[in-house]
Amino acid sequence: MNKNLSKWFSLGIVSTAIFLTVIDLFIVNVALPAIKNGVKGSDADMQFIIVMYIIGYAAFLITGGKAGEYYGKKKIFLIGISVFTIASCICGFSQTATQLNVARFIQGISGAFMVPQGLAFIPELFPVPEERVKAFGIYGSIAGVASVIGQFLGGFLPDAHFILDGWRLIFLINLPVGIIAVILGARYLQESKHRNPEKFDVIGALLLMVTLIVFIYPLIQGREAGWPTWSIIMLGLSLLLIFAFSYYQRFCLKSGRPLLMSMNVFKYRDFNIGLCAALFYYMVQDSYFLINTIQLQMGLGVNSTTTGMYFVCQGVGYVVASLIFTRLVARHGKYISIAGVTIMIIGLLLHLLIFNTQGINPISTLVVLFTYGMGCGTVLPALMTMALKNIPAGMVGASSGIYLTLQQISVALGVAIVGGVFFSHLGTESNTKSYIAAYQVATTVNIGFLFIVGVVLFFLPDDKK
Repeated sequence: MNKNLSKWFSLGIVSTAIFLTVIDLFIVNVALPAIKNGVKGSDADMQFIIVMYIIGYAAFLITGGKAGEYYGKKKIFLIGISVFTIASCICGFSQTATQLNVARFIQGISGAFMVPQGLAFIPELFPVPEERVKAFGIYGSIAGVASVIGQFLGGFLPDAHFILDGWRLIFLINLPVGIIAVILGARYLQESKHRNPEKFDVIGALLLMVTLIVFIYPLIQGREAGWPTWSIIMLGLSLLLIFAFSYYQRFCLKSGRPLLMSMNVFKYRDFNIGLCAALFYYMVQDSYFLINTIQLQMGLGVNSTTTGMYFVCQGVGYVVASLIFTRLVARHGKYISIAGVTIMIIGLLLHLLIFNTQGINPISTLVVLFTYGMGCGTVLPALMTMALKNIPAGMVGASSGIYLTLQQISVALGVAIVGGVFFSHLGTESNTKSYIAAYQVATTVNIGFLFIVGVVLFFLPDDKK
């Protein structure tokens, strides 16, 4: 294989990491009701199917990137994708919700180790800036394609009839992709020539993981159990752990030890504002899919395949808007993103209007979801850019790691909080009227979060001309 072809082939191999990670998140979102029935799970179990994956991913994302620098990108990539594939197999054959969620947690951790290697390989494979930009664009487009494929398959597979239950295939389809990626990666990827001898903060990663579990677990399980004493104690303990984590990171910084997150980046006002906007935006992102999936399938009687097609339309709207408006953000800055947030809010108001009865109009639904996707595609691509644009070059790596970690934490919080509001208002009822009432309250919460995003973005300074 010639050298020029080899590097593009290698890009395809390392891109399987982001493909599997993204598709596994979106494919699960649409298939939640089928999974719940398959493992005889509870409402809380549906939330944990998303949350456990994200906690594992968020807690070890920074550590995963540094592990590749220390042990070698190829080695960590192959280990990560191998464990992810094995965990997917366990998910597919799980008999209980506990088994499934433990495997999802392992999936998240392995994803945190394999995804950063894909990004880190690109500068090595493409030292020429023009080719590197193209490679990053391909890598990003693969993630977008994976989200659309995931939404389609998440709807189609649970309704399909195979030897195994259809919902199990949403995990088992990872096996051929993972196995092929491991075989090709072992043969064709070149190990890193330069490694960073600096060790990484494993204690900080474990402390972050424990903090997230102690905080999010009672938000989900405590609500379903009627807020017993243990849930209140855990929430209080989580606040102490947050302070402990912050203190430990400052201690590592002062003593010159490896640290997970550099606190120095919080000195930059734009970064703090960007993080705040991202916090509330990502709290909406996956909680939207959770409550809309449940509302459509369990509340309004829409089948899984049709639900998947509706979400594909939303994904198409996202892709279209991201292609159109990304360039405008560089010229008009925060105002384009504020306009996108406004479109999202209008989209959710239209959701409230049309998702309030059985027999919803397919055309109206497709138009509304496409509109909401357009809003998402206008906001999301610019959020990270606006947060990091004034960060010094030497601190971009640390800042982006913190941003991406907060992104995942926010998704988990949104699923826990908005999902908790939905299920609390749903109660033990299972009729259309109760689903509509619960959906209206939960969606109103998301509208409130988006309003906060718009207000926060307004406080970003205008770009200097």
